[in-house]
Amino acid sequence: MTPEVISLTHGVVGYDGRPVLRDVSLTVTAGEVVAILGANGSGKSTLVRAVLGLVPLSAGAVTLFGQQVRRFRQWQRVGYVPQRLGAGSGVPATVAEVVASGRLARRGILRPPGRADREAVASALRAVGLADRAKDPVATLSGGQQQRTLIARALAGRPELLILDEPTAGVDTASQEAFAGALRGFAADGGTVLLVAHELGPLRPLISRAVVVHHGVVAHDGAVPDPAGHHAAPDHDHVHPHGPEEPAGLWSTT
Repeated sequence: MTPEVISLTHGVVGYDGRPVLRDVSLTVTAGEVVAILGANGSGKSTLVRAVLGLVPLSAGAVTLFGQQVRRFRQWQRVGYVPQRLGAGSGVPATVAEVVASGRLARRGILRPPGRADREAVASALRAVGLADRAKDPVATLSGGQQQRTLIARALAGRPELLILDEPTAGVDTASQEAFAGALRGFAADGGTVLLVAHELGPLRPLISRAVVVHHGVVAHDGAVPDPAGHHAAPDHDHVHPHGPEEPAGLWSTT
C-alpha cells in the first residue's frame, strides 16, 4: 500500500465568520502529482495553507507523513513555494545564495555548507535552467526567473514533498516550460507534488490527479478536466496574473 503523504479530513477554515473551506477532505499518496484547481476565491490556496498548518482549522484534522501537522517537525521533508513572492525582496543576494538558503532546514544554521550542499544547489539550478545565472544578483532577473529561483530553492533542500501555490501565474512561457521540466524530474525521482493552479498550461501532462475546489468544497477529484471557455482556445495565452484569492488576513508565514 502506497503511504499517505498528506491527509486532510473534514477540514473547515473560516475568516471573520465567513467559511472559506467547508468539510474538505484530501489524501495525497507518495509519488502523486496532484493539482488543486478552481476559480479565484474558491479556497484552493487556503487549502494548501491549511495542509501546511499556516492557517488554523476550526474543524477537522491534517497530517503530514502520518503526523499531525501541529506536531510535525521534519520540515526538511517539505519544500514550499508560496504564491507570488518575489525572490529579490530588496536583498542584494545572488541567485546561488538564494537557492543555497533552501539547504538550511536540512543542514542547520550553524554548520557551514559542504560538498553535498554545493552539489544540491548546482543540481537545482540546472533543473530550472538558471545555472548560467548563478552569480547574478537575483534582483536583475525577470519575474519568471525569480519564480524559478524560488522553485530551485525548494528543490535544493531535496524534499520528499513539494507544495507550490500558483507557480506559473503571470510568468513567461520559457519559465513555465522550465517549471514543467523541473517538476518532471522531481516526480521521476519519486517526489510527491501538490500544486495550486488556475490553469495548468505546460504542467498538464505531469498531473496524475486533479482536485477542483468550488466555493470551499471539493467539486471533483479525479482525472484532469478539460479546459472550458476561453482557456480552451488554442491561441489562449497562459501568461497572465490573477488577483488575490482570499482575504489578506488569512496569510501567515513561518
